[in-house]
Amino acid sequence: MNLVLGAVFGGLAAAGLAGLFVPPTARLAPRIRPYTLLARARLGRTADVIAAPSTALERGPFGRLIGPPLRSVVERVSRLIERRSDDTLLLSLMQAGFVDVTPADYRARVAGSVLLFGAAGAVLGVVVLHSVLFTLALVVCGVVFGASRTRGRVDRAIADRRERIRLELYTVNQLLAMHVRTGAGPIQATQRIVDRGRGVLVDELEGVLRLVRSGTSEPTAFRRAAELTPEPGAARTYKLFAAGAERGIDLAGGLRALSEDLRDSRREEIRKAATKRRAAMLVPTIAVLAPVMLLFIAAPLPSIVFGSQ
Repeated sequence: MNLVLGAVFGGLAAAGLAGLFVPPTARLAPRIRPYTLLARARLGRTADVIAAPSTALERGPFGRLIGPPLRSVVERVSRLIERRSDDTLLLSLMQAGFVDVTPADYRARVAGSVLLFGAAGAVLGVVVLHSVLFTLALVVCGVVFGASRTRGRVDRAIADRRERIRLELYTVNQLLAMHVRTGAGPIQATQRIVDRGRGVLVDELEGVLRLVRSGTSEPTAFRRAAELTPEPGAARTYKLFAAGAERGIDLAGGLRALSEDLRDSRREEIRKAATKRRAAMLVPTIAVLAPVMLLFIAAPLPSIVFGSQ
């Protein structure tokens, strides 16, 4: 066994040295491919364009050897773990604020996390515990933890953005209503808020302005923002602006009404949270005092029942 392992490692070392000092022969296909594109298109076939290596793993001869199989394994694992469609994943990533992360990158991270923690559980079970049953249990726990780790991070980011938007929405709606009341249009009022404000909601309004500058109509830009925002109250505000840009409704009154609804719902949420916390504060009191009271009540029972000794 040692001789076989030594031969394998020796061969890999020799191949690595040969790859460093002797460059691989250039392939002929990339050179003649540009001359075959027109003929393939006339025959009704695809252009068959070679894409550049997407990752650093696929660069070099060793990367070209193990890169495609490893990428295939990662894609299969990610598709098995994360079954949501690319559109749903993209919406979740944009709502979480991860605008630079594509669904493919997210799936690759999920697969890498699953493989890493699953392998760590297997190594821990084999090396430390020396038990097949515990090894399988650790592998399952590692896979579950790795699958939920990345998704939990996205969910927490969405919840955090939703809460921050909810806190900013009342003030921004009041400011927008003030600007609209003084004669500004929807885009002018939005531009004033973006120029002077900072925050998550202001970033979404800035995205609306970018869409308008790129040629998108005002109602379409606001409806797009309503689809992307994680907060339903902000979506109602954007839909109101879209309706105002189309039909010229009273935006100031609508914004004030939305602000009042938001304040009432926020007050109700605070009241419910206070009630839950008040009930939670009673749990330690009951858990500590109830056994002591029961002991004081039960202590004289033997003497009462059987008589004093």
